[in-house]
Amino acid sequence: MSAFSRWPLLVTGLGLGLLGGAAAQQQLIGQPPPAPPPMPRELASFSPVVKRVLPAVVSIEGKAKAASKTPSRPAQPDDSDPGFGSGVLIDPTGVVLTNNHVVQDVESVEVTLNDGRKFTSRDIRRDPKTDLAIIKLDSKEPLPFLEFADSDATEVGDRVLAAGSPFGLTGSVTHGIVSGKSRTNLRLNPYEDWLQTDAAVNPGSSGGPLVNLEGKVVGITAAIKTRSGGFSGVGLAVTSNLCKMISAQLLKDGVVRRGYLGVNVRDLDAALAAKLGVKPDGGVIVSKITENSPAGKAGVVVGDVIMLVAGQAIRSSRDVQRVASGLPLGQPADVTVIRDGKLIVAKVVIEEQPAAYGTAVPPAPAQPGVQPAIVPFQGLGIAVADLTADTAARFGYPKDAKGALVVTVTRGGLADLAGLRGGQLVIQVDKLPVASAAAFQDAVGKADPQKGALVHILRPNGEVEFAVLKLN
Repeated sequence: MSAFSRWPLLVTGLGLGLLGGAAAQQQLIGQPPPAPPPMPRELASFSPVVKRVLPAVVSIEGKAKAASKTPSRPAQPDDSDPGFGSGVLIDPTGVVLTNNHVVQDVESVEVTLNDGRKFTSRDIRRDPKTDLAIIKLDSKEPLPFLEFADSDATEVGDRVLAAGSPFGLTGSVTHGIVSGKSRTNLRLNPYEDWLQTDAAVNPGSSGGPLVNLEGKVVGITAAIKTRSGGFSGVGLAVTSNLCKMISAQLLKDGVVRRGYLGVNVRDLDAALAAKLGVKPDGGVIVSKITENSPAGKAGVVVGDVIMLVAGQAIRSSRDVQRVASGLPLGQPADVTVIRDGKLIVAKVVIEEQPAAYGTAVPPAPAQPGVQPAIVPFQGLGIAVADLTADTAARFGYPKDAKGALVVTVTRGGLADLAGLRGGQLVIQVDKLPVASAAAFQDAVGKADPQKGALVHILRPNGEVEFAVLKLN
């Protein structure tokens, strides 16, 4: 075909293109945009998940109060009257998982399924230290149940549903996302591993399941963080992996038996780690030794930095708790510590953790008042005083306690930046014992101005805190 013979086709194509462009422009200017494609059913509604979940969700009501036989945990912000809450069936034979604080003071419970069936049970097995409990139902036929998901595989941002009986409204479901994971040190339970969610949780929701969009349990709702008393967007659920482990032990033995070292420990911040010559994630520092404890018997002391327990690296206080609780009872375990720059291995015979261990509620701190024999340190922004019998009683310290009581701390000063606060009791500075304000002054004067001073602070509950006080 010659070059000239292509022109009619080219002109025709251009004409069609111009007409199509004009039509498209007219549609964009003079007409509304086309409707978006319909949203897939699984994104438009949670009803398929809810239909799978609700048959296994139960409400729980205590039928007979009894004197508490186990140490109660501190009251949670979302607690309603103990004896009413929610739960979830986790086995077709009739095993209900719920919170301990729902059933801790009852002898029997009435469990109501979503379809209206009712069961009464006295077989209640509790673990106050994780705020978990199971109830065994006597059923002649299999019951609906939910499976556990792997909470470690759950990611922040995953969508979740919370089911339960808030304010007695059975069969309620709320939705949200996982807002955070691996929350610990919230001081709600001795053993903590929380998922955080913005799915609404209210009184009566406690013990209900937090599920993923597959209808599997990722957690058991237990508490909320709130200042108003109502839900404020921060709900907390015990992770499914912890629930799975505890419920299995309760089913097998009726109780949870844990090993323990008998130490309180604190994570190392950068300043404290540098002062001790270790990495910030290279261990934890011992802040208290329980009397007659396995670690105490083996020679572990306050101020030791625990590096290894039974060959497992320790990077946080949670690691100590996790490793020690799973060690064989009655067997020795190597606990490797650093003390004064030296590596020491202590042979600790693991004992069963006493029922009351770790359940004491710390006393509320007293407000500091005017103290006698005040010694100011203007360069450090701190003033201390001798501890008298009167001030010891006021702040809750033992009668035989000795130290320098912190009276005032200047905001923004070196002591304030180190974390020192009024009402604290300094008992040691750079390995030198401090029994008075004068002894504190002497010990600080001997500290290296370039490295700062390592300060040991006694709390009323007997635990020791550590701070690095810079001197210039």
